Parts: sequence; C-alpha cells; structure tokens
Amino acid sequence: MKYVDGFVFAVPRKNLKAYRRMARLGEKLWRKHGALDYKECVGDDLKPKWGALFPRMTGLKRGETVVFSYIVFRSRAHRDRVNAKVMKEISSTADQAMEMPFDMKRMAYGGFRVIVGG
Repeated sequence: MKYVDGFVFAVPRKNLKAYRRMARLGEKLWRKHGALDYKECVGDDLKPKWGALFPRMTGLKRGETVVFSYIVFRSRAHRDRVNAKVMKEISSTADQAMEMPFDMKRMAYGGFRVIVGG
C-alpha cells in the first residue's frame, strides 16, 4: 500500500522563485533516493465557498500564498528508508545549506496511508 508525506505552508510571493529552485533540488534528491512521485503545488483557487480554507489554516498573511506538497512512496517503511538517505545527504552538505524561503514554524506535515487510488 502506497504512503504519502504531505505538507501545507505559506510562502511569501516574493520568495516563490527561490522556493521553486529549492523544490526542484528536493525533487531530484527524493527521486534519486527512491521516491515514486514528488509534487509542489502553489495556491490558485484558495477561496472556495465551502470547507476549511487553506489561507486560514496556514495563517496566510498579505503577500503570501499557500503551497501544498506531497511525496509518494511504496510504503511507510520505504518512506523511512528514503527519508533517512535524504537526511544523510543533506547533513553531509550542511555547509551548503540554503536559507528556507518560508517560515517552517507555520508548516503542517504528516504521513498518510493511501486508501484509494493506490
């Protein structure tokens, strides 16, 4: 059964270019270590007439937009192995670490078992 890591957070619009560069590196890194899919999505229609609004959930401020991201793995165990390899590679290049183009304290993250569409 497939497994997904999901993320939702606010990014200042002025930082979207830097975020896109970072996300492209992230995609290469996670895929290199075995992730099945990697998506980074920027908010487009954030004012639906029903449901909890992402802008409210993320504490969206003026000049920011919402980013929704997910990474797909074969299983939770596969996710754990891939993420361990990614973290090891990131820590080995810590001297080249880039500044995060968003406030990580306002990021929501979780691991999810796929129950439909797997």
